[in-house]
Amino acid sequence: MAWAGQIDFRFYRMKLLHTSDWHLGITVRGASNYTQDQKYIIDEIFRIAQDEKVDGLIIAGDVFDKNVASSEAIRLYDEVITYISDKLNIPVFIIAGNHDGSDRLAQLRKLLVKSGVYIAGSLEKEPQIYSVGETDIFLLPWISTDKVKTVYTDDAEKIDSLESAYRVVLDKYRDKFVAGHKNIIVSHAFVSGAETSVSDTAAVVGKAAMISGSVFEGFDYVALGHIHGPQKVGDKIRYSGSPLVYSFGTEEKQTKSVVIYDTNTGEQKLVALKPFRKRITIKDTLENILKADYDEDILNGYVRIEVTDTYVGYDTASLFKDKYINYLEYSCPSIEAEEENITMSVEDLEEIKNDPNLVFKAYCEDVLGIAPSDRFKEMFENALSEFGGEVK
Repeated sequence: MAWAGQIDFRFYRMKLLHTSDWHLGITVRGASNYTQDQKYIIDEIFRIAQDEKVDGLIIAGDVFDKNVASSEAIRLYDEVITYISDKLNIPVFIIAGNHDGSDRLAQLRKLLVKSGVYIAGSLEKEPQIYSVGETDIFLLPWISTDKVKTVYTDDAEKIDSLESAYRVVLDKYRDKFVAGHKNIIVSHAFVSGAETSVSDTAAVVGKAAMISGSVFEGFDYVALGHIHGPQKVGDKIRYSGSPLVYSFGTEEKQTKSVVIYDTNTGEQKLVALKPFRKRITIKDTLENILKADYDEDILNGYVRIEVTDTYVGYDTASLFKDKYINYLEYSCPSIEAEEENITMSVEDLEEIKNDPNLVFKAYCEDVLGIAPSDRFKEMFENALSEFGGEVK
């Protein structure tokens, strides 16, 4: 049988650590030095790998946050892969997700095999399979219907949806099954029934790209990436979830974790991850928010402030930074409609400083207690022009 690669291991039982959606290089609204959080949590993952004595590491896509990753993100990735190869001395199996630049991620992949780094950047006609004793690991990167039609031209007429595209590909993979072997597939997909959160933007927007879990029938374990909340969507189908909380709301209540999968018993054990900084929403009156005596992990965490009783203007909002060092945004009742809320990020507040119109609007709302009318705006723009100012 022709394999894409082979590892000469002497054991037949494997413990694999499954993680995904690291999003190296992600920028968080209002946050500074988020790389520090990512380094910390990756160190936590490595510690767990050593404590659990795992035999391999799976990263199920979205290693990077952008197709063209930043230089800082690339440096961190280089440190990570070097550490896994040199210090942990275990193989790592990586696939490209929708956020990754597949060609960039898979650069030098054939050379990296010698160091135990196995990468699938894009779909290839020959299934990318790596055999470890009696366990076969299939790598299936992010795919589209057009990509599958291009790779499997003879089956193009069968493909009329992403679901049918997956079935064409996975039928090819199942043809490679070996009797008596465990079959694990690593994929990056939106399986129907998965619960999303705010940071799962691509998945929520692209619901037409959902597939059913039945496409993975026959595999002993399906190690998924793409959805950020850790969850099962079938007995053998598991999202590890992202290692960090990337949004407020539902996601901030999730316990982030990695999965330890035992090929012998089929056990899927979750091991919780503790972040460098918490992400939390504080909802209270303005007075209580400014005076409350919270624990350090909240005061130093990524905070969303929700003021319940009054409109909060620019000057008052600037006080939040004195107490909540890493606060990212706040919301408060609108002065224009009692039942509506407005939301401002730290970036929005910074923009106000540099935009005369926004400064004028903030002044009217803070001092006059009203939003500027069209007539007020026109008068302001005329005055600004007369004195040589620039209206944006």
